Amino acid sequence: MKNEQFKDLRIVDNFYQTSLFFPMPLTLIGTLDESGEKTSFGAYSLIFPYYIAGKGYYAMVLECRNSSNTAKGLLRHGKCTINFLPFSKKNFANHVDLGFPGDTPEEKIKALKFHTEEGLSHLDHKDERYPKIISEALQVMECTWVKELDNAQDDKVLEEYNGPYHDFNGITSKFGAHFILKIDHILIKEKYYNSIINGVTSRNFVPLPTNWGYRDSKNFWCSDYKAPIAVGIPNREVDLTSLRYAADRADDKVKFDDSALKMLVKVPRPFLKLVLKGCVDWAKDNNCEYITDKEMQIINDKRSKEKKKK
Repeated sequence: MKNEQFKDLRIVDNFYQTSLFFPMPLTLIGTLDESGEKTSFGAYSLIFPYYIAGKGYYAMVLECRNSSNTAKGLLRHGKCTINFLPFSKKNFANHVDLGFPGDTPEEKIKALKFHTEEGLSHLDHKDERYPKIISEALQVMECTWVKELDNAQDDKVLEEYNGPYHDFNGITSKFGAHFILKIDHILIKEKYYNSIINGVTSRNFVPLPTNWGYRDSKNFWCSDYKAPIAVGIPNREVDLTSLRYAADRADDKVKFDDSALKMLVKVPRPFLKLVLKGCVDWAKDNNCEYITDKEMQIINDKRSKEKKKK
């Protein structure tokens, strides 16, 4: 190693905060208590996107202690809400309080400083109980545990787990658990819904904090929110020859003329195959075997309308 300024730091348990400075989201995750009647919230940062495309559904992955109220709630009822709150020192203090291990669901409920309400899942299935969402949250994910993955459907709440353990879902170690969470709904406050649909600026960007976790045996650390900066996407165009090569291999019947391909020159190369497939699917649905700029405009208009609906 040429740069002697780097030091080799020992990798230990919870390495993401004991051996690194690792930025993470700050969330409150709601699960049902043992009775299935009340919602208890715990603070979590080890919650990340898992399935993001091409799977038929979208999912998050949660990493937590298998003895936590959240793990028990998911093992029993298979449902949770992931709540993102705006930055403030007061909000962060309640996150820290709700993240203290060992408190009962009743103690967590009593310690919660926010208001709660029913989410969309409850409205979809009024005869079932779902964890509530936090009214002050800026955005919320309502999720269902995909317990069949990694054959975790038989995992139950136990006092101690001695194996065998799963690889990536359910009880994964003596102390740990992972949960693959199918996203049923993404709920977002109107201001930030509009920013996603109509265009994000530094003024309408959602003011979420960044968590840095447990650091020095005394404190949890969180970064203040500051208006983000934007850097434009590189204006790189794929040449027509490359487009023609890909388009000619997209389908044996549906073909593209140059005017159609010119409308795809700014599509990033990793997404080109997917875009061409979408065009081919539209053509087959509409009995079209030759796509020109006219058909491409119809396809683009259709995509724009679908995006607005979402």
